[in-house]
Amino acid sequence: MATLTAVNVGMPKDVPWHGRTVHTGVYKETVSGPRMVRRLNIEGDGQGDLGGHGGEQRAVLVYQLDSYRYWAKELGRGDLTPGNFGENFTVEGLPDDEVCIGDRYRVGGALFEVTQPRVTCYRVGLRMGEPQMAALLVAHRRPGFYLRVIEEGEVEAGQEIVKVATGPEAMTVEEIDRVLYLPSHTREQVERALRIPALSPGWQASMRTLRDQAGKAAGGASGSAGLNAAATAPPPAWPGFRPLVVTRIEDESRSVFSLHLAAVDGSELPKTLPGQFLTVKVRPAGDAPPLIRSYSLSGEPNAGTYRISVKVEPHGAAGNELRAHIRVGDHLETAAPRGTFCLEDGDNPVILLSAGVGVTPVLAMLHALTRERSRRKVWWLHGTRDGTEHAFAQECRELIEALPHAKSAVFYSRPAATDHRGVDYQQRGRLTPDRIAALGLPADADAYLCGPAGFMDAVTAALAASGLQASRVHTETFGAEASLTPGIKGDAAAVPHRPAGPAGTGPTVSFARSGLEVPWNDAQDSLLELAEACDVPVRWSCRTGVCHTCELALMSGAVAYSPDPVEPPGGGNVLICCSTPVEDVVLDL
Repeated sequence: MATLTAVNVGMPKDVPWHGRTVHTGVYKETVSGPRMVRRLNIEGDGQGDLGGHGGEQRAVLVYQLDSYRYWAKELGRGDLTPGNFGENFTVEGLPDDEVCIGDRYRVGGALFEVTQPRVTCYRVGLRMGEPQMAALLVAHRRPGFYLRVIEEGEVEAGQEIVKVATGPEAMTVEEIDRVLYLPSHTREQVERALRIPALSPGWQASMRTLRDQAGKAAGGASGSAGLNAAATAPPPAWPGFRPLVVTRIEDESRSVFSLHLAAVDGSELPKTLPGQFLTVKVRPAGDAPPLIRSYSLSGEPNAGTYRISVKVEPHGAAGNELRAHIRVGDHLETAAPRGTFCLEDGDNPVILLSAGVGVTPVLAMLHALTRERSRRKVWWLHGTRDGTEHAFAQECRELIEALPHAKSAVFYSRPAATDHRGVDYQQRGRLTPDRIAALGLPADADAYLCGPAGFMDAVTAALAASGLQASRVHTETFGAEASLTPGIKGDAAAVPHRPAGPAGTGPTVSFARSGLEVPWNDAQDSLLELAEACDVPVRWSCRTGVCHTCELALMSGAVAYSPDPVEPPGGGNVLICCSTPVEDVVLDL
């Protein structure tokens, strides 16, 4: 018989951590007497980070006394008491390798349903005083699990936990946790998971990604493909940087020019996916360090050569250097094509939506659709200032005309007297959410967006208002991505800079998106900590090599891991939370 042995609650509070402040609800205290359980939590309880915890699907966290006994022995701890793992219910029984997703249990006056395992998070390590705890929970297959509240009611320690229904597919908490976080899952396991209605939407999305990737990757996809889109990218076609020769230079607009690149030996360059980008090293004159920048591939995929297009900004060092000094016949050091912002197969409609030079990756997608003579419905939406700034105007018109089910709407915010409405553009003004809503876009389309951050935020909201699911809206960001630092308070964005203190003497670490190069300093324990010391935008959650939130492309170089990740990153990628450089590295950060 399973028993509720303790009810633990706690409101979020601010906790000092590594010189910063964490707002967290992981600190739970045992309470006596009956407590009312509502749809979102227990009376007196709260969650600090609703992005990773709480909500209807994660209202109540459960952990077992048997796991307490296990960790007391494993960690040599005699001080563990209920609530130490951040759980609301401490229970006798209900082991992770027996409880199944979709099982229903009655406790006192409330009815619960099992929705998912505990999410990996650094804050359980913060609470336990054991930084590796998030990884240990997964590696030792003792995660605990979340409950959804089906019927609200009072509960109290000492009450019996009565199983009233069994979830379909008999997939235990331990098994589905292993599918996502550990190697060697099967497609059959993923399909079973997707047949469980009670599985939380976030885990369903991860399982769909695993299913889709298994159909693309030889031997199936790794579990981390369900955790981070970076893991879904194919391995790079070559390691590090190689020289490519410039065969042609073309002006595309007043501020954009293209470089056509080919293999030095004349062989065909590896195929690319429509939407990918190249990273190049631009070497200024003198002893100045190289400028490392990424540019979208704008030409036809699989052409055997590459085309990148560069916007020249008034203070853009790399763009101005290329414009002033690159010539046909010059060599340009180039990393292999990368990126997960890629056109997906299917027969549903496609919306290609861009502003300014954001046209480049979606133009490659338009080329791909035209090359395959696609019968899909295609919407081409682009906004720019006027005809002089309208890059690839004629090229786009010809490609759209070759597609049988394509529609185009081009917006000029300030058309010149020489620009002709109905020929050069369709509407005057910006490509605003109101105008997008008026277009009657199909709700079953996949949308691909590229442009300035504010533009993409507004357009994403407009597409959602038009009925598109969030999973169908794909975006490509100029420069560094927004940070993801769960629970950290007061992290205002700052311009990336060299870290404070004496300069390091180790390998050079290049943050490609941030345009920063710094020598490694042993004062930091990981590449993540170095990036944080430089105010480079980063994304992380567990900080122990299990959640893969920090996984990104390693453009060149090699790293060492400590601790080893629970599952290695994808080919050509790196987990920055638990790695250090062993030679010069270039990171897609």
